[in-house]
Amino acid sequence: MNRTSLTTRFSYAASDVAGQLVFCFVSFYILYFYTDVYGLSAAAAGTVLLVARLFDAIDAPLWGVVFERTRSRWGRSRPWFLWLCAPYAGFGVLTFLTPHVGETAKIAYALITYVAVSVLYTGINTPTTSILSSLTSDPRERVTLTCWRMYGSKLGVLLVNLSALKMVAWLGHGDDRRGFLFTIPFYAVGSMALYLLAFRNLKEVVPDDSPRSPALAGFRAIRGNKPWFIIVASSLFFWIAFIARVSTAPYLFEYTLGRKDLIPLANGFDVISLGTVLLLPWLCHRTSKRNAWLLGLAGMVAGQLVVYAGLAHGHSVSLVMTGWALGFFASGAAMAMPFSVISDSVDFGEWKTGIRAPGLLTAIGAAFCLKAGAGLGGAIPGWLLAATGYHANTTQSASALMGIQLGAVWLPALFLVLAMIPVAFYGRYERLEPEIQAQLASRRTSTPVARGST
Repeated sequence: MNRTSLTTRFSYAASDVAGQLVFCFVSFYILYFYTDVYGLSAAAAGTVLLVARLFDAIDAPLWGVVFERTRSRWGRSRPWFLWLCAPYAGFGVLTFLTPHVGETAKIAYALITYVAVSVLYTGINTPTTSILSSLTSDPRERVTLTCWRMYGSKLGVLLVNLSALKMVAWLGHGDDRRGFLFTIPFYAVGSMALYLLAFRNLKEVVPDDSPRSPALAGFRAIRGNKPWFIIVASSLFFWIAFIARVSTAPYLFEYTLGRKDLIPLANGFDVISLGTVLLLPWLCHRTSKRNAWLLGLAGMVAGQLVVYAGLAHGHSVSLVMTGWALGFFASGAAMAMPFSVISDSVDFGEWKTGIRAPGLLTAIGAAFCLKAGAGLGGAIPGWLLAATGYHANTTQSASALMGIQLGAVWLPALFLVLAMIPVAFYGRYERLEPEIQAQLASRRTSTPVARGST
């Protein structure tokens, strides 16, 4: 195995800490912010999140085309850390600005800022995934680097979950509008600094001498790329489930359990997912990537069932927290595996079509799925809350409490089961990896100028 340096590993981890400092703050708290702080109805908030996802259907492929045509002295993926870190951080701050305007203008402002930060997140997060295939050609080392990335991701999530609401309360002095606005700049500045660190230290070392191809040529790498379609389907369902789970946590703990004080701890349990991330290289070696992936998803389903058991047995806080922790523990493998194998699907596309398109395949296969899942995972619970009679900052009706339970327990469980179905078919393509790597290495040695042609 071709080992990468500690500097590369730490810097790759830093790139995901950077992304999570803003994205986690937005995705975990935006629905609650819109309904209970900014004053939008649950239906309007859900619609804002959905409309933003419609833009993803356009912006992810466009970003992919841009990435495929990027050529610079720093490489194809790396320069985007430099170019987009400031706009991404800036719009992250603007998303939590609360202008005192009418209801229609509020919705318009929320839509514009949320769409902007979402589009920019695609632009800066996709290179974090696409650069992986350029950092090493070794599939096992890619799993290791993905684990380091997950360490960074979980560290970023932990920092936000343990500190965000406390900072909102401390800086807001009882005014959550002021608190959110004064808190987000801290995460935005940290995000910029870490992206610049990643830009400085990450180097694209895998040879890529393919000429700049026509704008739409990269889409041909999708044709017949069945492992990529498996990754896309499973990832989309996973992110809907994951974000539905965390975005409804404030409602579950405040209104159903009457324990608002547990919200930071509950979502802070995300850090224990590092347990499965640490075991991931060993699991993949001892079993397979497919089995490790399925194990993570199945463990999350089990966690949802334990949460339900806690709610059904007298709202047992200890049992609910146990299920919540189990779900997060298992999520480490379920979340990490798609980010690792997306690089293998880039190799599969090159092997099958002669076209290497890491930017496009990761823009749609990773960033689009994450964002679309995050939007739908926030929008669907919002609609459930609206349909069941939820009203912010008041005692909830039995119908509204059922809507909260559906959004926090059964909606995530359903989509996690759906995510398992395509993964069950991944093994046959995983077994092809040694043959694919050998043939690609032979092509790069004997006919370097031919790559990019069919």
